Amino acid sequence: MNARASKKNESTSWYDHPQYFDMVFRDETADEVAFFQEVFEKYLTRPAKRLYEPGCGSGRLVAAMAAKGFDVVAVDNNAAMLAYLRRRLSRRGLDAELVLGDMTSHVCQPLVDAAFCTFNTFRHLTDGDSAERHLRSLARSLRRGGVYILGFHCIPLDADPNCTERWKAAHAGTQVSVTLRVIDFQRRRRLETLRVSIKATKPSGIIERIRSEFSLRLYTPTQAQKLLESVSDIFEIAGIYDFDCDIDQERKIDEDLTDAVFVLRKK
Repeated sequence: MNARASKKNESTSWYDHPQYFDMVFRDETADEVAFFQEVFEKYLTRPAKRLYEPGCGSGRLVAAMAAKGFDVVAVDNNAAMLAYLRRRLSRRGLDAELVLGDMTSHVCQPLVDAAFCTFNTFRHLTDGDSAERHLRSLARSLRRGGVYILGFHCIPLDADPNCTERWKAAHAGTQVSVTLRVIDFQRRRRLETLRVSIKATKPSGIIERIRSEFSLRLYTPTQAQKLLESVSDIFEIAGIYDFDCDIDQERKIDEDLTDAVFVLRKK
């Protein structure tokens, strides 16, 4: 077989390949960063200086906020992701506090002014106890009056469990195709299992294929509301938005809220 057309096949976690994970979502970064800054201006009573991202992944948002001059703390439980982020920050002459740790228990010291966790990272906490532990430890990381921007998909009662999404991305000559498919959906157990299939074609012509499966917790809008009510002693819902990240378009919790972004403020 021609070396330029050779193929490498493996079954592993796509989170161990930060470069591909990052390529898929990088186009969302500018809108999210602008939204974060609008949230800070609208909901904080003091300027935001120190930020925290639990479950930071490849760190696209960490690097973007550090480039804006913020002091950022980033926590993830995947060493490959943090190593990728460390190299990214170094290339750009940026700095952040990177912690290999658990988002259900980590507490920032000194405290932070705001935190953010978007695009379903929160749903990797697959049981209610873990979700609540995370929210309470996050609150311990925030100054009083600080905000937590928490975004995740909610599943309506009439949701089609046979969901497939596809993306394509390219960077530095590498072409990536990603297929995300729901392979198991258990509404009663509140779990769905997803399979991610990646085909990466490198400039050399070598093709790398990765297949990964993982579980996410299911939330209806009502279940999301009940979870947030369980921590109402420490958080208030200051604002609700969707993934359009439009600060002028507030939402409410109803069955149409499928792409939810909650702005939680520490009491």
